[in-house]
Amino acid sequence: MRFIKLSGVAALGLCGLLLAGVSGADESSKPVAVVNGVPIPQARMDFVVKMQTQQGQKDTPEFRKQVRDVLITREVIAQKALKEGLDKSPEFQAQLDLARQQLLVQGFLENYLNTHEPTEADLKAEYERVKKAQYDPDSKEYKARHILVKTEKEAKDILAQLKKGAKFADLAKKKSIDTGTNQKGGELDWTDGANMVKPFAEAMRSLKKGETSGPVKTPYGWHIIHIDDVRTPQFPTFEQVKDQVSKQYLAKQRDELIESLRKQAKIEE
Repeated sequence: MRFIKLSGVAALGLCGLLLAGVSGADESSKPVAVVNGVPIPQARMDFVVKMQTQQGQKDTPEFRKQVRDVLITREVIAQKALKEGLDKSPEFQAQLDLARQQLLVQGFLENYLNTHEPTEADLKAEYERVKKAQYDPDSKEYKARHILVKTEKEAKDILAQLKKGAKFADLAKKKSIDTGTNQKGGELDWTDGANMVKPFAEAMRSLKKGETSGPVKTPYGWHIIHIDDVRTPQFPTFEQVKDQVSKQYLAKQRDELIESLRKQAKIEE
C-alpha cells in the first residue's frame, strides 16, 4: 500500500506548524533560530531531518544547515503572511483543515498497521487463498511461432512450402509482415493465450508440441502457427512472493478497517 506523504519542503512549514504543538518535545530546549522574536523549535528541525533520512537522505551537518536555512526562510515568509491576514481567508482555513485531517488519517492507519503486523501463518494463509483463486494446475502455456500474411492464398502457399520441408523460422523471416517477430523466426513469448485475439488463441491451444496449424484468420491477417513447446505454468513459491503477499494482506486489513469504521459511523447526507 502507498500512503500520501508530504514532501520535505512542505513538511518544513505545514507539518512543523501542525505538529510542533503536539509533538511532546521539550520546548524549553535551545531553538534552531529566533526570527523576529519567534523561536523555531528544535522539534521542528528533528521532525524534518527524521522524515528525510527515512527517505534516504544522510544526516550530515551540511544537510542540517540547509534545513535550518529553509526553516528560517519559511518562518520569515510565514510571519509576513500572518501580518497580511492571509491565515484568516476561508481558502487557507480549508487547506489547513484538510492537511490536519490528512496527517491524522495517515498517522492512524500507519499506527494501526504497525501494531497489527501479520504473522507468518497469516501470510501463508493469504498466499494459499490467492493461489487457489488464481492458479489452475490444468492450464497450459505455449511457446509458439507464427507467420502473418495478408491473404489466405499466401498462407496456403506458405503451408505448402512447410510440408515440402521448408524451415518455419526461415519463412517467417522472409514472409511474415509481423515486424515484431519476423526477424526472430516468428517466435513469441510463452503465453496461455489470454493476451491473444480469440481465433489465434483457440487455434494455438488446439495444437500439440511440434504441430503446425492451417491458415488462421484474425483482424490482423492470416496466420500459420507452430508450437515449439508446451508446459504447465508454475505458481511462484511463498518465499518468492512473500513481500508482495504481505503488502496485499496489509492493504486488505486497511480496507476492512476503513469499511468497519464507515459502518459504525452515523453518516447523514
